[in-house]
Amino acid sequence: MKSVPEVPSNASPQDILRLGLEAAEGPVKLACSFSLEDVAIIDLAKAAGLEIGVFALDTGRLNEETYEVADAISQRFGISIDWYFPRHEAVEKLEREKGLFSFRESLDNRHECCHIRKVEPLGRALQGLSGWITGMRREHNVTRIDLKSIELDQLNGGILKLNPLLDWNEEQLLAYVQQQRLPQNRLLKEGYRSIGCAPCTRAVQPGEDARAGRWWWENPEHKECGLHRR
Repeated sequence: MKSVPEVPSNASPQDILRLGLEAAEGPVKLACSFSLEDVAIIDLAKAAGLEIGVFALDTGRLNEETYEVADAISQRFGISIDWYFPRHEAVEKLEREKGLFSFRESLDNRHECCHIRKVEPLGRALQGLSGWITGMRREHNVTRIDLKSIELDQLNGGILKLNPLLDWNEEQLLAYVQQQRLPQNRLLKEGYRSIGCAPCTRAVQPGEDARAGRWWWENPEHKECGLHRR
């Protein structure tokens, strides 16, 4: 079991990354969905001379625009992305027995789809790691209010989980991305603010929170895919 370091209240994202990497005492990778947060984290780590790996989960239902960002950051930062895919037997069985859109029929069905396409591949991606990094921010949703900058991931072997941008607001994030001229998903200009699988993501309306366009048919407290169970 890893020991969670104390994080000063005024710690910067780079401070959090540095503290987490030191405490992990082993390999740490960013779980990258190619969001603005994830691209900013890669840039912050590179600027601070911090070595982190990057992995991504290809659910089989991502937008083309997401792959464009993946290609852009690979070229800009000279990094290799470790891709993980769902077990094809599980996807074939799900679609054969329940169809292509079973996830819209019930919360249990949606969790089943997310487990096959995201949670199980994540388990493989985390094997052998001492910690992993996410782009979660507190203001994303009510499900993320109580998170900590560095915490133990009890459900994934007690490794460390680093959330370096947890206390950044959207203004800070956008300002950094623009200042650094970082690659951005083209869907952001169409009103998307949180981008996941294509069938489960849509643009948000003025005044809605960033994740209102994710699984829009569900209640806010249910809007997690299982990657960040607590």
